[in-house]
Parts: sequence; structure tokens; C-alpha cells
Amino acid sequence: MPLSVRFDAALGGRWTSLSSGHREWLWQRRDHARSAVRPGDPFVDAGGLEECLPTVRGNPDHGDAWARRWNIVAPGEFAAETPAFTLNRRITDRNGAVVADYRLAAAPGYRFVWAAHALLDLSPHARLEAPAGTLTRVYPDPEPPVEGPWPAPLGAALDALGPDDGTAIGAVLRDCPRVTVADGPDRLIWELEADGQPRSVALWRNLRGWPSPVPYRSIGVEPMLGGGFDVEEDVPAAVVPGSGEVSWRLTVSAFREQR
Repeated sequence: MPLSVRFDAALGGRWTSLSSGHREWLWQRRDHARSAVRPGDPFVDAGGLEECLPTVRGNPDHGDAWARRWNIVAPGEFAAETPAFTLNRRITDRNGAVVADYRLAAAPGYRFVWAAHALLDLSPHARLEAPAGTLTRVYPDPEPPVEGPWPAPLGAALDALGPDDGTAIGAVLRDCPRVTVADGPDRLIWELEADGQPRSVALWRNLRGWPSPVPYRSIGVEPMLGGGFDVEEDVPAAVVPGSGEVSWRLTVSAFREQR
């Protein structure tokens, strides 16, 4: 099932569509404040897929790339430039899969977290499939993070992505480079390649539990480099090697089960 992608370079490189023809996978939320953001502004949750780097929940809020214009540096290749780093991204099609190749240039030793902050349009029957026993770091705000084995790191399973129950929780499946989102017969597969860097998947399971006082539903499945939401956490972060550059690849594919 071929996937196609659209993105908005003028507004942070945000992926605005991830379509497999018969369905749109990305959830959207209209917020006019998104078009007026500047670097350092609080995050505006407009859905789609945002590029979060060098942190997600740290400072700046959701990183320093999502609020910047991305410039063309080569045919099909765009870059976000900040005082600390330059992030290049090239998106191509490979046998019906979306392949995003990234290159980060920064000072050797620079520590960062990167997340493909994808919010998905899923039914109440959707599930997140990951290897059983994967060490999962859960953020039960306002309590400190705790860890346990997937799919029930705190005793209650997190793999069911609905129906809405008024809860909202974030988690990171550590050392987990590949997951599948199952929604009815449809499957969306995320796979992350990065030599020598920690690979994880973040989950934002908001079943109309956030924000107050008018919560909405938003499900984030977010391949990431690092082991937590903030580069300042006591978990592995990605590190720029002595060459001053680090590269990684995100592959997204989809298929429909025959029944």
C-alpha cells in the first residue's frame, strides 16, 4: 500500500499529510497561532508530524526546529538552522514507503533528543504493537517517571489506543527501533536506523484527558533518538561524534491485511 507525504517547509517542516490512498494517517487540529510562531515560543499543537530537536518536553518547548522556516539546500533537501545545530532532511519514496534521511551538524559531544512527533488519526480500536517486555519509561504527571515492561509498565496495559477514557499519559519505549500501529485491517510501520545512537519510540496516549478545561483526543507515536522526553533526564541521549555530524533514517510503510 503506497504512502505519500506532504510537508510545510515554511512552518517548521511539519508533515501535513501521510496518506495511503484510502485513508489519511495524520491527525490535524486547527490553531491559527501555529502560523505566527517564532523560535522559543510555547508549542502550538496543530497535529501532523513535527520535528522535535534537541528536546521534546525540555527547553525550548518541543525543541528548536519546529518553529523555524526550513530552507532548500539541494533538490528535495531542506534544512533548519539554529545557533546550536543545522538539521537537514530529505524525504523520498522507496517501493511505496516514505523514507526520511536526516543529518545533524553540531559541535562534537552535543547531546540531543530527536522525535518525529507524529499525531495519528486512529479509531478507538487501534493498538500499538511492540515487543513484549520492552523497557518502558512512563511519565505519570505530576509524579516522576517510572519504568516497567511493555505493554503494562504500571500494571495497566498501554497498547490500546482508545476508546476515550479521560486519561492522558506519556511513555517512551526504550531500545525499540520498530513498532506497528494496527487499526482494523490497516497497519502503519515505523522503523528507525541510526548507527551508535539510542533508538526509542515515544507514546502520547491522550484519550481526552488533556488539556484542561477542554480536552481533546490525540495519539502520538513518535520514533526518537534518546531514551526520554528531555535531554536533561538521566537516560541515554543521542550524541554528535567527533566528525561533527550524525545521520539517521526513518522509514514509514503501510499495508492492509486481507480478510
